[in-house]
Amino acid sequence: MRNIHLRYVEEEYDKNGVLSSYKMKCPKDFNYAFDVIDDIAINDPDRRALLWCDTKGKERTFTFGEIKKLSDKAANFFLSVGIKKGDAVMVVLKNHYHFWYVLPALHKIGALAIPGTFMLKKHDVEYRVRSASVSAAICTEGDGLPEAFEAAEDIPTLKCKILLGAPRKGWHDLDAGIDKASDVLKRIPSKIDDPMLMYFSSGTTGMPKMVLYDHSYAIGHISTAKHWHDVDPNGLHYTIADTGWAKVAWGKLYGQWFMEAAVFAYDYDKFVPDDVLGAISRYKVTTLCCPPTMYRMFLNEGDVKKHDLSCLKHTTIAGEALNPDVYYKWLELTGLKLMEGYGQTETTLTVLNIKGMEPKPGSMGKPSPQYRIDIVDTDGNSCPPGVTGEIIVGTEPRVPGLMVEYYRDPDKTSSTVYGGWHHTGDVAWMDEDGYIWYVGRNDDIIKSSGYRIGPFEIESVLTNHPAVKECAVTGVPDEVRGQLVKATIVLNKGHAPSDELKKEIQNFVKKETAPYKYPRVVEFVDALPKTLSGKIRRTEIRARDSK
Repeated sequence: MRNIHLRYVEEEYDKNGVLSSYKMKCPKDFNYAFDVIDDIAINDPDRRALLWCDTKGKERTFTFGEIKKLSDKAANFFLSVGIKKGDAVMVVLKNHYHFWYVLPALHKIGALAIPGTFMLKKHDVEYRVRSASVSAAICTEGDGLPEAFEAAEDIPTLKCKILLGAPRKGWHDLDAGIDKASDVLKRIPSKIDDPMLMYFSSGTTGMPKMVLYDHSYAIGHISTAKHWHDVDPNGLHYTIADTGWAKVAWGKLYGQWFMEAAVFAYDYDKFVPDDVLGAISRYKVTTLCCPPTMYRMFLNEGDVKKHDLSCLKHTTIAGEALNPDVYYKWLELTGLKLMEGYGQTETTLTVLNIKGMEPKPGSMGKPSPQYRIDIVDTDGNSCPPGVTGEIIVGTEPRVPGLMVEYYRDPDKTSSTVYGGWHHTGDVAWMDEDGYIWYVGRNDDIIKSSGYRIGPFEIESVLTNHPAVKECAVTGVPDEVRGQLVKATIVLNKGHAPSDELKKEIQNFVKKETAPYKYPRVVEFVDALPKTLSGKIRRTEIRARDSK
């Protein structure tokens, strides 16, 4: 091991060995692809970087030496078809292994990489290309992706299309182009504050925002891998996420390779809990991260006991608030604690259960030493323990890991980043021990009869009922109480909507939490409205109920 990450961070630990102080160093000419990937490749070329497999039995292992060679060849190929420094390039490659050398190749030539989900349709492509002036697209065959790009209208900036798959008119062949390209690439000068990466963040309201990062963003993820995921440099880390989502930047590329650990990629079309558990066991995954929904599916739809998961040494969870019941069931079956963490697309990990901490099930953990974190009221005053307020993140001086801006949207940027703070819009409270507990989004808070009620605490109770598969809790207008608590519920198989079940669920909530929180309105539905990234659109439910 070369301990490359120690060039970029200074750390201090408390008497219990838990991280207590964390400072980052950012060279002005830092480029993750050249300074991390290539450094490992030159000095430890046979170190495993990526283990990829699919549901058809195919598998491939890539060393850092191979990733360097392939990213150099890809960079030369991209340059040959006209992609240059500063160009915006959409990358939609699902979980194909090409992603892990295509993205570093774009970093090397100084292009702005914009990962996207394979679920994009024609109007999604049009919006993204127009908004970011995308000049090139790299996508995989299937799922209607090439057709979506071909059908897109009024996108004059898109000059170059590259396809992973069968030859197609109007598209360059990704594999053939890389195969023919030279593997000799001279370092292209860049600066740490050059644009490197951008995600379209699909919020619960409005069109997706363009979240822009520079090259320092990669440094911001060292703590993610080291102090939260606890990756083993000789192990295998698996974060379950499609390459179109920012979760991949958190768990499948930057911090993990900074720590010289290998990442695992499982290429599937549908998440099948037993298949994924089988892959974890078969390939000896040592650290795992995925959302609570997937852990629930492991526990409810899979058979955890039939898989040998002794390879797992550390498990983490993020993306939604954690139901304590999931925590205890996973602990009972695997002996592993679920170490929750919190952050946004606009940040890296800001609140977490740091390696070595004792988690409180249901709490997101404590503020990361990487950031200044506060919880404030509507007047900007710090909230005392037990009082809910908005989570804010210090921006002065700017910390690696924070977004640069909402691209081409100064009004949105200034409405979120002001007064030296990034305002998350997430409401939480801190207990006497410094642990932070998530309540909900600002606009999700229900105000009923003078009470402020967070949806998550009720949803957490509801999902413990055997009939409830998924649910969303919102407020509906009421002349007397201001708002009533409403539960919109998707039922598990074997359960049918009825007035009796509705009453049973209401009584269940009354027994499990303060009675004023129980849902006075219950609606059973076949599916909940969601964003492309799978977040429940409570705003859509509220809009429908207000008509």
